[in-house]
Amino acid sequence: MTPGHGSTVDGVLRRSARRTPARVAVEYRDRTWTYEELDGAVSRAATVLLGQGLAPGDRVGAYGHNSDAYLVAFLACARAGLVHVPVNQNLTGDDLAYLVGQSGSTLVLADPDLADRLPEGVRTLPLRDADDSLLARLPGSEPYDGPEPRGEDLVQLLYTSGTTALPKGAMMSHRALVHEYLSAIAALDLSAGDRPAHSLPLYHSAQMHVFLLPYLAVGATNLILDAPDGDRLFDLIEEGRVDSLFAPPTVWIGLAGRPDFPTRDLSGLRKAYYGASIMPVPVLERLRERLPKLGFYNCFGQSEIGPLATVLAPDEHKGRMDSCGRTVLFVDARVVDEDGADVPDGTPGEIVYRSPQLCEGYWDKPEETAEAFRDGWFRSGDLAVRDAHGYFTIVDRVKDVINSGGVLVASRQVEDALYSHEAVAEAAVIGLPDDKWIEVITAVVVPRTEVTQEELIAHAREKLTSFKAPKRVVFVDELPRNASGKILKRELRDRFA
Repeated sequence: MTPGHGSTVDGVLRRSARRTPARVAVEYRDRTWTYEELDGAVSRAATVLLGQGLAPGDRVGAYGHNSDAYLVAFLACARAGLVHVPVNQNLTGDDLAYLVGQSGSTLVLADPDLADRLPEGVRTLPLRDADDSLLARLPGSEPYDGPEPRGEDLVQLLYTSGTTALPKGAMMSHRALVHEYLSAIAALDLSAGDRPAHSLPLYHSAQMHVFLLPYLAVGATNLILDAPDGDRLFDLIEEGRVDSLFAPPTVWIGLAGRPDFPTRDLSGLRKAYYGASIMPVPVLERLRERLPKLGFYNCFGQSEIGPLATVLAPDEHKGRMDSCGRTVLFVDARVVDEDGADVPDGTPGEIVYRSPQLCEGYWDKPEETAEAFRDGWFRSGDLAVRDAHGYFTIVDRVKDVINSGGVLVASRQVEDALYSHEAVAEAAVIGLPDDKWIEVITAVVVPRTEVTQEELIAHAREKLTSFKAPKRVVFVDELPRNASGKILKRELRDRFA
């Protein structure tokens, strides 16, 4: 193997395997992997992938559910110098075809129950549950003995939506993610003695890069779950198998709303992490009152920065429950006006970042890259306020992106789908506060002819992946606009909230 500096994603696992080879690294269903076994599986999987005719730099899609195989595949891509492309397993139709095509994925690793959704002609390899799957091929494969990737090499394309209808692939290097792992370890107090459960989708950057990989770096035992099932999580906590949990507010709201929440023995849970969307303060207060010894961490950021940018630690919540905290170890942030000049503390402005955690730009989108990276800083699209002590509070979004249950949906794409219905004269799609989803996708429509809410929602579902379709349609005579003709979505949010 050609020697390298080791600042790579797979190097994180390799070092832990050398340090604590016999410690259990991952548990999934009835399978258990020690750090030595997991490292060996990753090396053999890297050989399997390159045996498919792939070469370093090729993109490999990952279209699967949570599993140990999903983790092995990501780390194997990293070790072989391939570029991993995580795909939301809920994507279908044109959304799925666009992401696979735009990334130029040569091969898609797909769970068998999802493979039929892929566009015709896409080459696939089963991740698991098949005789020819990636995991089934490991025993007959030799460990990888090729050159190590370099820190500046790309390791993943993290797709994220902006103000346009089409997603953008944030180009993440090994070095960027390794820096982000160190930031997460320091800011979130991750340690080898923690017993974390990973129940959110691994295609999402938060679960994979803020928790699972950093926890592998420190040598913890990681329990991968299929989904954030309340019964299963409560049982694991009571059994002493889980003491650390990350979940978006929608999941915490669901757990706090369960009939057995007041009576279950959840005292073994020590660390509670939340993020991906705004946590309602009343829900947080209810959780803290029920579990006073539980440490809550607010995690904020976006895919382009790995994704962790700021953290509000447990001892920082008092008096600033709506804050997203201060910047993590390797992130520098400012709040600026439209011209990029700093605004005074307490004044809303766009939060911009400079960090070794940042992506290299957007895959095959030079114009969008140039727009996002200006004067050496990354424009986040989030409106924030910074106080004199360095704490940030997100007050709005510059971009018209709806955060529904932690999933970002571009309003423009939903509007385009609605405009394809002959009865729609004008449409504006906004996010409105919702007890379950934090923001519910709402379409404000000026009808051209008679049409019902149900008809428009059904039409949108035919055009879009189901979670992008509006859940509510409001009919109006006209949309508010400014002098230049731009629709004033802020007024719509205020009117219909």
